[in-house]
Parts: sequence; structure tokens; C-alpha cells
Amino acid sequence: MRSTRQLLSVLLGAVVFAAALLFAAGPASAHDVAESTSPADGTTVPVPPAKVSITFNEHPLALGSQVKVTDAAGTNWADGAVEIVDNVASQRLKEGAPAGKFTVVWRVVSSDSHPIEGTFTFTATAGAAGSAAPVPTAGTPQPGTTPAPEKAPDASEPFPWSLVIFAGTALGILVALGVLAKRSLGVEEDATEAEVPAESEDAADAGDDAR
Repeated sequence: MRSTRQLLSVLLGAVVFAAALLFAAGPASAHDVAESTSPADGTTVPVPPAKVSITFNEHPLALGSQVKVTDAAGTNWADGAVEIVDNVASQRLKEGAPAGKFTVVWRVVSSDSHPIEGTFTFTATAGAAGSAAPVPTAGTPQPGTTPAPEKAPDASEPFPWSLVIFAGTALGILVALGVLAKRSLGVEEDATEAEVPAESEDAADAGDDAR
């Protein structure tokens, strides 16, 4: 019985350990989220800004970050590397950007080491100082920063294999401990059955001596 209690204690400990691993691995699979952009998505500004930025809910990694700011003709006006300070990724623009619609395509590495990406647009009613051909665009200026729309889940995100590995390990531990417990119970039952005949033989010998 003592060995059975020890096996049950080990089994309970393994279950608690596996549950802790699964709980710890769960939050790690969540990617960073873009909370807002500047300029805000779909807004109209008087002139192209000196820089654009994306604010995240966590601190993204600078490695491999890219931000492209293209005009209606497809020209990229991004100038230099992406700058990440805390949870804000910023990209400077070249001087002389024209009026019109701009599309910002960004890609950064999430704090959980997975790449994430997104896009937003804004429109400038007039070109920046030094622009070659300003093209006025109808619309009311709406400067400011507003929350970016939520991005639909990316079907290409990697499958959380870490959770599968943890679950498989926990299941293997449980099966192994169950087999050990079953074998231990079988050994105890065999030992009990072996003791009963021995006691009967001792009683018979005692009866013969009495006669």
C-alpha cells in the first residue's frame, strides 16, 4: 500500500507540473497588436507628415523591421531605418513628398519573436515643401491619431507546436505512471495470495504436532 501511495503522489505532482507548463506557454503564443497609427488610417492631412508611426500594445523588436510609405505612383518615400522606442515604431519621410494618397505597409518582429505586419492609408491635400507637382485632393483635413481598426487573424501564423509538445509530454507521463501503478498493485496481490497458503501449512503442521 505504501508504494501505491507514493505512485499516486508522483502522479499528482506530474499532473500539476504539466498544467503549469501549459499555463505558462499559453500567453507566449499571443502576438503584439497595433493599437493606433499616426496619421490615423483613412484620414486626410494638410501635407505629408515628417514621419509616420505605429503604436503597439507591447514592445516590438527592431530586428528586421520595415516600413514603406508609397504614393499613388508607387514611389517609396521612406527615409532611413525604422526607429523603435518603447512600443512605438516610427519611419521618417523624405522631403518633397507630393499631395495625394499614401499607403503605409509595415512589418516588425513581435515581442514573442514572430513577424507581424499591417497597412494603413492617409491622404495629403497639398504637397510638402519642395514637392515637384502638388495635386490638391478634395476632403476635409482630419489631423490626429485615432485607434487603428482591428486586423483580422492571419491564417499564415505559425501553429503553436509548443502547446502540442507540452500536452504530449504530460500525456506520456500520465500513461507511464498509470502502468507502473497497475504493475505495483499486481505484485502486491500476488504477494498476498502467496502468504495465505503459507499460513495454512503452518496451521496444519501445528495440528499434526498436537496429535
